[in-house]
Amino acid sequence: MTSLYERDAAAVAAVEKLRFFPLEVVEGRGSILVEPGGRELIDLSATWTASGLGHGHPEIVSAMTEAAARAPGAGGLSAVHPDSVGLAEDLLALVPGGGERRVYLGHAGSDANDVALRCCRHATGRATILAFEHSYHGGIGVAMGASGVHVDAGREADPAVVFLPYPNPLRPFTGDIGTTVDAVLERARNHLAGGTIACLIVEPILSDGGLVVPPDGFLLRLTALCREYGVPVICDEVKVGLGRPGTLHAFQHDGAEPDVVTFGKVIGGGLPLSAAVGPADILDGPAASALLTTAGNPICTAVGRAVLRTIVDADLPGRAAVAGRRFTAGLVEIASGSGAYSGRSAEHIGEVRGRGLAIGVELVGDREWLDPAPKLAQKVVYRAWQLGAVVYYVGGNVLEITPPLVISDSEIDRAVDILDLAIGDVMAGAVSDEEVAPYVGW
Repeated sequence: MTSLYERDAAAVAAVEKLRFFPLEVVEGRGSILVEPGGRELIDLSATWTASGLGHGHPEIVSAMTEAAARAPGAGGLSAVHPDSVGLAEDLLALVPGGGERRVYLGHAGSDANDVALRCCRHATGRATILAFEHSYHGGIGVAMGASGVHVDAGREADPAVVFLPYPNPLRPFTGDIGTTVDAVLERARNHLAGGTIACLIVEPILSDGGLVVPPDGFLLRLTALCREYGVPVICDEVKVGLGRPGTLHAFQHDGAEPDVVTFGKVIGGGLPLSAAVGPADILDGPAASALLTTAGNPICTAVGRAVLRTIVDADLPGRAAVAGRRFTAGLVEIASGSGAYSGRSAEHIGEVRGRGLAIGVELVGDREWLDPAPKLAQKVVYRAWQLGAVVYYVGGNVLEITPPLVISDSEIDRAVDILDLAIGDVMAGAVSDEEVAPYVGW
């Protein structure tokens, strides 16, 4: 009998696939995914954070079904309806900022970032964008050209994008390029002083580039520097915002207040929805220049409102902070050599880092030399899947742990045990090169 994975290979275009192991799922409940045969897996990705409230959350199910039964059309392009306007108003109330502001509603973080970048170019009359190496802002248009991850993969950068190094406390130098906050800000100032910069776009945590957490104060100093030169800052909260870092917004950790904030993934509860919140004089023009027929549709926006209500009413940022401390403590115990299994894992964990439930485990060949171990990461995520957990790697060698915000303590403890065992098993030769060869990941 042909498997679901084989049917996918024969029917679905490879251009939209990023595969790490042959994952087939037919059901989801909370933080659990279920394979066709009934085997349950702990979801440590939340579909790259898009299923941030978990799978089958009752508030999302209720909002979706009620909206679908009485949907007034299919979008907000040429008409208004209560949930599109209501979602925009909800976001204006939840995102700090002054003056007259507007909300763009779209389908994915990619289009929210693309529109924000294009609007900044139009509003300032300048073309050059400052972005960061190994960043990810989207898979389309200007957002794709401003994504360091795509450039790293050999895709063409936007010719008017300048990439800065991202501050990395574990590796303060990349070759002879300093990645300390002072060094990065000095390079940024040199570009800002030229008067050609339309905007700067930044992730408060560098997610797909390796779950890199910058030093405290970086975002605050960066926004202050850009404000000194009258350059708007776009903060990309698509992957790590809305509760995941233990605060409602990731930029709140530093007390920063960006000019434009973009959202995606979790805001849609698994449905296509994104948003950008920013000044009216940026997002209002030019009119009719970002047209998506079904953007702001009644179903997605109703779900988006339910997601925001649930995050606030259930204090999911607070839960993420508590759960993140538990998860991180378990991983640090493994790194210290006190794991439940052989202890082989410890020597290959270069660092455990993160905020809330955005956690990175950097795998290295040797802890003293901190040499990245991408082949180890490839095999560890494969072995973790075999053992019952879904986790992916980013930045080549970093396990990215971003489970649903509703993950339980017992699921966290079980996941820590699986990761400990997976690393130890791989070091013992449990996964061959041939097994992982078909799954190229990043």
